Amino acid sequence: MINSKEIMRAAEGLVKTYGTRDPETIARAMGLQVVTVDTLEKLLGMYTYRWRHGIILLNGCMEDVMRRMVCGHELGHHMLHRQRAKDITWQEFNLFNIRDRSEYEANAFLAHLTLDTDRVIEAARQGQDVVGMAGEMYTNVNVMLIKLQELQSLGYGLRVPMEPDARFFSHIDGKDGGANGADGTV
Repeated sequence: MINSKEIMRAAEGLVKTYGTRDPETIARAMGLQVVTVDTLEKLLGMYTYRWRHGIILLNGCMEDVMRRMVCGHELGHHMLHRQRAKDITWQEFNLFNIRDRSEYEANAFLAHLTLDTDRVIEAARQGQDVVGMAGEMYTNVNVMLIKLQELQSLGYGLRVPMEPDARFFSHIDGKDGGANGADGTV
């Protein structure tokens, strides 16, 4: 069972410790290697843990918003699945399949890390639509939906207007900066 409270606590703990919501800044401050690779082709990113070192590989063709989302997702794997990553490398050709438990957890971590809870709650309670919220907070609408789902499961009483697309990142080529979905084109 997914422990939303622990995922949120882990993400917000990093924000508090490092004073930023930027996944790459946090990853580097934690001693993780963040490597940009221009030859990953359709692979947006991957995480591995070898020789007591966490390594995040990021596709060099991504725009800043997409890079931030992929790095946050991979940082989620480091924080939540490091033990499992010792045995395997997360090579995500269908990146962010939220029907897979570990992928959903990494996405929930991404949502909690990059989206301020108070700001999301305030916007939702003021009646802002999810597309507007995502655009205002520079994220993909599906990441916003996951944040809302997580907050709902934690008892915040928010309405989640729709389910996130289970394979939302498979529809993104990495070059649109994550705008696919942030502008309503889910």
